[in-house]
Amino acid sequence: MSIAPSTATEEASQPDAPASPPRRWATLRPLILRLHFYAGVLVAPFLLVAAATGFLYAGAFQAERLVYSHEMTVPVGDTKLPLSQQVAAARKAHPEGAVSAVRPSPADDESTRVLLSGVEGVDADYTLAVFVDPYTAEIRGALEQYGSTGALPLRTWIDKFHRDLHLGETGRLYSELAASWLWVIAAGGLVLWFSRRRALRKVRGTSGRRRTLGLHGTVGVWAAVGFIFLSATGLTWSTYAGANIDELRTSLRQATPSISASAGGDHGGHGAAAGTGGSGEHGVGLDKVLASARAEGLGDPVEIVPPADDSSAYVVKQVQRSWPTKQDSVAIDPASGEVTDVLRFADYPVLAKLTRWGIDLHTGILFGLVNQIALMALALSLILLIVWGYRMWWQRGRGSAFGRPIPRGAWQQVPPQILVPLVAVVALVGYFVPLLGIPLAAFIVMDVVFGEIAHRRGRRTPAEAK
Repeated sequence: MSIAPSTATEEASQPDAPASPPRRWATLRPLILRLHFYAGVLVAPFLLVAAATGFLYAGAFQAERLVYSHEMTVPVGDTKLPLSQQVAAARKAHPEGAVSAVRPSPADDESTRVLLSGVEGVDADYTLAVFVDPYTAEIRGALEQYGSTGALPLRTWIDKFHRDLHLGETGRLYSELAASWLWVIAAGGLVLWFSRRRALRKVRGTSGRRRTLGLHGTVGVWAAVGFIFLSATGLTWSTYAGANIDELRTSLRQATPSISASAGGDHGGHGAAAGTGGSGEHGVGLDKVLASARAEGLGDPVEIVPPADDSSAYVVKQVQRSWPTKQDSVAIDPASGEVTDVLRFADYPVLAKLTRWGIDLHTGILFGLVNQIALMALALSLILLIVWGYRMWWQRGRGSAFGRPIPRGAWQQVPPQILVPLVAVVALVGYFVPLLGIPLAAFIVMDVVFGEIAHRRGRRTPAEAK
């Protein structure tokens, strides 16, 4: 699979595809080759940034535990204190803001997190996480936390670097552009590789451009499925394609459900807002609420969200996104401590489950360290493929110049019975994935214009040229 521009290099001069597929499908190969070449030229820089930052993010989970080990871990004691006592200690040390959530110690050697919102100097999208020793109520520290995975400053910085280069919503266009094109380039590379003669796929015993192409194709074939997966899952929470995917899931009744935080109990899509009470204690209190959640089978790790107002309930939800996924949640009446609503992950629609697992696999959470190592290997593979791709393009040139691009007119060789449905499919995909469709349309328009200019110049007579 060829990820960078250069795959085209030797392909143009080699005999065409094997005779096994019908000849009419072989006419698609030059078109795929041209698309693969130009997509690599234009998109490879964005993919290179995404791969490098993704490599860093895959290692961020382990780095986070090392950098913030004092806050996150505690010496194992005899008996954990009541949760309300731990929260009281956190509020005594940090009376600012209000308790928006509490994450009780999920393991014997891990601290409890008391999350505060509305803290001066902390962005509204973040919370201040106060780390409490569950055995002694000692405050281990306080750090800003972001997102549902509880990312601390180091991982948050790397996450945003990968997602938007710290440029906000505008910066997210880069990552969506990379995700929109990665699967196209990977799939095109697979077609090109398997349509080559077996003898031309060899790496051993070759040199120069042939060897670079062999390395590029061999590594690309092994990594292609991973690239397509990363592309698909990355698009699920992108700005434009992600919104289209959400609309499609909603129309199919496959949206992710949420617990009702009201007293009634109906999966109407309303989640609990941040607690308005400064201490997080309402009615029966945190200890009774946690006990009620345990009785419903909610094991660690969990997060307790206090009621948003007088008519709201506590929401206790599992926050384990590693395998096996634990995402059950319950709503608990603060006056009586009774469960008013239950939502099980097992009852999620199929697409909602697949989306959850896909995102967690993409971010390296689902299978922990093994998942993170696999992501780092994919990121490194993509970096190598891009470097090899540009190298092939250079080797195809003469002296100190890149090689000539793939010639125009490949689409004219495609029979209408294939070309027309192909154009319809591309238009449909381009509509749902705008950062694939818009650049592709722009490229086609520019290609037609430049082709017409070259054609007109070619028709000029020598006298007209003087």
